[in-house]
Amino acid sequence: MKKRLLSGLIGVMAAQPAFAIDLIETYEKALSYDSGIAAAQASFEAQQAASDVSKSALLPQVGAFGEANHTDLDADLDIQDNSYKSTSYGVQLTQPLFRADSWFRYDASQFQTESARAQYNLAQQQLILDVATAYFNVLRAQDTVTTALATEAAIQRQYEQAQERFDVGLIAITEVYEARASYDDAKSQRIAAENQLNVAKEQLARLTGEYPEDLENLRRNFPLGRPEPMDPSAWESIALEQNWSIQSTLFELQASEANLKVAKAGHYPTLDLTASYGDNQIDGGSPNQFEGTQGVIGLELNVPLYSGGGTQASVRQQRSLVTVAEQQLNTVRRDVRVNTRSLFLTVNNNIETASALAQTIISRRSALDATRAGYEVGTRNIVEVLDAERAYYVALRDYANARYDYVINTLQLKQAAGTLSPQDLVDLNNWLSETAPGIEALANEDQTLDDPIQ
Repeated sequence: MKKRLLSGLIGVMAAQPAFAIDLIETYEKALSYDSGIAAAQASFEAQQAASDVSKSALLPQVGAFGEANHTDLDADLDIQDNSYKSTSYGVQLTQPLFRADSWFRYDASQFQTESARAQYNLAQQQLILDVATAYFNVLRAQDTVTTALATEAAIQRQYEQAQERFDVGLIAITEVYEARASYDDAKSQRIAAENQLNVAKEQLARLTGEYPEDLENLRRNFPLGRPEPMDPSAWESIALEQNWSIQSTLFELQASEANLKVAKAGHYPTLDLTASYGDNQIDGGSPNQFEGTQGVIGLELNVPLYSGGGTQASVRQQRSLVTVAEQQLNTVRRDVRVNTRSLFLTVNNNIETASALAQTIISRRSALDATRAGYEVGTRNIVEVLDAERAYYVALRDYANARYDYVINTLQLKQAAGTLSPQDLVDLNNWLSETAPGIEALANEDQTLDDPIQ
């Protein structure tokens, strides 16, 4: 399960039906445009390079050297020439044999690389979730506008009918005022809904760089399936094992433990193999005349004795940082556990809510028809008709919202479990269609609504 999510994306797209592409196209645009995923990838690549830097401290170091000196001797020596010049140049190799701090530092860098990889995978999952959320929020806002327009039109008809009835003396002026107030309220809600639609489009454009036009909608027979497995404890176990936030924090803890070993290694000796080969020349007249090549090989041992207390302080610091990492891991695990179980319950609640609202629409439609008929014969007043109109369209809107909530919460549950992948968007995209009935068609077909629970 711990593989990079983007690696199989091309194959997943190739298996796509040609007619179901809108959500996938949106995701593909976001992959190339979104700055968050680009930053996460760059961070991962930077950490990979940092790991290679740490590794280099364990490998041979080879360099060229050159040296020129002038020596002037001031001593009571009976020598012909008391000054001379010397030059030397060549190559030198140093191979660390025992450097515990470098080994532990390399271990820490590898753990940090794995943490960055987990963060990158988490960023990929977050982009999937962000795209789907923004996409369906646009559809949600469109449905809200549609119901607001339908509500406004229906109440406007009632207002006009009330005005006509008042003009012929069938009702009192108070009913006209009630209808007008309801009409003005419906108009204000429609204006607010249109603004929310524009905001939702802005949020989607932020991810893709393009403003959406027409988006494919869910088909009416889109199944609201129960989470599998149907056990919150099973989802919790999967999340604790595969959630990328937990994986990243766990690797950070292991990196902190390795850095503690680095600090303790400040007390250890170091041992290096050194070798050099070069040309030496001394020009000072006999007997200080020499010219030739020189090869040297040896071992260099350094034993730290006292560093001003810095090593002990570094150990105390790293111990505290290990404690910080342990507590952060505990916090993340608790959050993931609660979030996973909560989302499991929420998804099941979305299913039950959608099922209940499907029946509510039918009931509200029947109540609206009965109230209209009663108003025609004088047994109901205009307020009751207006309330029935609003209740009916609210039920339509809430039913559409319950389906969108189910989709988004299901994706969030999979993200919490660490299993969310582009394939989930592909599967979801197969239930989208340009000909999917919108909320207007739903209003005409509400007497035959399918039970959404599958």
